[in-house]
Amino acid sequence: MMDWLFYENEARQRGYVHICGVDEAGRGPLAGPVCAAAVILPEGKCIEGVNDSKKLSEKKREALFEVIKEEAASYSIAFATVEEIEEMNILNATMLAMRRAVEGLTVPADYAMIDGNRLPELSIDSEYIVKGDAKSMSIACASILAKVSRDRLLYRYAEEYPQYHFDKHKGYGTKAHVEALKTYGPCPYHRLSFLTKILK
Repeated sequence: MMDWLFYENEARQRGYVHICGVDEAGRGPLAGPVCAAAVILPEGKCIEGVNDSKKLSEKKREALFEVIKEEAASYSIAFATVEEIEEMNILNATMLAMRRAVEGLTVPADYAMIDGNRLPELSIDSEYIVKGDAKSMSIACASILAKVSRDRLLYRYAEEYPQYHFDKHKGYGTKAHVEALKTYGPCPYHRLSFLTKILK
C-alpha cells in the first residue's frame, strides 16, 4: 500500500508544521481561467476516497470537495484570469494562481509541496513533486478543490454562452468545441492565444 503521507511526514521530520499541498486545474483548455488550490491537512490526516482528481468521477470529486473543505486545517482556492493568461502566458499565469492559493491560506503555510516540475515564487520553503497528485494526500486534495472549482465556473459559462457547450468539455479543445468556435467565433472567455491554429 502506498504511503499517501510520505512527503508530508518527511517535511515534518525536518521541522515544518503547516505543510500545504498545491495543484492546479485548467492549463490545457481553450477557455476559462486557470485555477489553483492549496490545502493544509491536520497531522496524520488521510481522507478516504481521495485520489488524483483525474482518476475520480465528477460525482466523487463533488462529494470529496465538501469533505476536504471540512477536514482541512486550511484551504485556499485562487484563479488567474484569461486576461492574465494572455498577458503573461499560461505557465506564468499558473504559477501566479498557485502563489495566490498559498498566500490565501488562513493558516499561513511554512512549507509548500507543488505538483509538477516547477516552483512558483513563494516566501516559504517549497519543493516540487512530479505527479504529486498521485503521491501526496495534500496535493491530491488540492487537485480536487481546483478541478471542482474550475468546473463549476465553466457550468456558469455554459449558461451564459450555451452554443459552446462548456458544461460538456469544460473548455478543452474537443471536436465539438472546435466546431462551435469555427461557427460562432470566440467569446470573451476564450484564450485567443490558444486559438491561433484553430481560427486561421
